Amino acid sequence: MATEFSVGDDQGWTINFDYEAWVKDKVFHVGDELVFNYTAGQHNVFKVNGTAFTNCTIPPANEALSIGNDVITLAAPGRKWYICGVNDHCTNYGQKLAITVLEASASPAPAPSTPTAPAPSSAHGISGSGYHLLMAAMVAVAFLAVWPVFTPEEP
Repeated sequence: MATEFSVGDDQGWTINFDYEAWVKDKVFHVGDELVFNYTAGQHNVFKVNGTAFTNCTIPPANEALSIGNDVITLAAPGRKWYICGVNDHCTNYGQKLAITVLEASASPAPAPSTPTAPAPSSAHGISGSGYHLLMAAMVAVAFLAVWPVFTPEEP
């Protein structure tokens, strides 16, 4: 199941927030969602590469997410970088986020396709697996079905 992460928790996407500390206790997987909450017009979100992240290089304005409740679904594993392109929010106020996305969470392992026999048991003096007990019962029923029934002769 995918997890939704509200970037910056209650603070949202804002200036003067330690996004490095926010990321430390989180694990991101393919399929998870990042939600950037902020007041439209005060901030925006750009997905950038590592160099643009380090240098706070702002991409063209038409690449900005700017609704104020921007949702990004993490579609591929690897390193991801996001910055705010408003004024000097990235450069001077640390409004930037770097995360590492892992492969999608593994689902529980499927059940084995061939049944495995339980360990031998000595309960009530019978040993063997459930399979052996079933086979023995079937043989006994078959044997009884073909066994001739004798009735005493009448005088």
